[in-house]
Amino acid sequence: MTQKPKPLSTIQVNGPIPADQARSIIEESLREAILDGRLPCGTALRQQELADLFGVSRMPVREALRQLEAQSLLNVVQHKGAVVAPLITNNAVETYALRSVLEAFALRLSIPLLDDSDLALAAQYIEQLETETDHAEIGKLNRLFHMSLYHKAPNSKLLDLIERELNEEERFLRFHLSSMGLGKLSQDDHRALLDAARAKDIDKAIVLLELHLEKASVTMRRYLEQSSNP
Repeated sequence: MTQKPKPLSTIQVNGPIPADQARSIIEESLREAILDGRLPCGTALRQQELADLFGVSRMPVREALRQLEAQSLLNVVQHKGAVVAPLITNNAVETYALRSVLEAFALRLSIPLLDDSDLALAAQYIEQLETETDHAEIGKLNRLFHMSLYHKAPNSKLLDLIERELNEEERFLRFHLSSMGLGKLSQDDHRALLDAARAKDIDKAIVLLELHLEKASVTMRRYLEQSSNP
């Protein structure tokens, strides 16, 4: 019987890693592998195995794992250590309700401060989303589009919380597009949201955002229902 390759074998390490960049390189390599499914849910990530893979001590590995845990991509499980978190948890619907509050607040704070370059960047992400068919890139561009509209909010803690939740959505979006055989998403919601931001119509932008997030919440509810009733 042919043995399945170990998940860590999918991670390519190109040469020695500079000590001052070790944590960030390990974090980004593991993050991408989790987001695109190369490291499936439930995969245990052993510090020594990772240290051997990347050719570093355990200290930067430990720091990278802590960062990924803070992003809800890993859970620390007794006797197993760091484990890749479930794709989506049963509290996802509640999470989306919280996202609606947080992102609406960030959008309200950010819109008055957005300049032409910010709006042009958001439009660029939409154009890329219109033609992109790679699921990993679509998930990334979707996250970047939303953050391009929120990033001027003068509240770093708020933005950190939002980006953490967008990381979770990015992972689910990649999986959803792949499992549904979808090549891309309609950008109508994003275009309407950008138009409202460009017009500095904060109230309209918030309504559009809440409707957009509700659609995503419905998709997650369906996924959870199907998962509980195979």
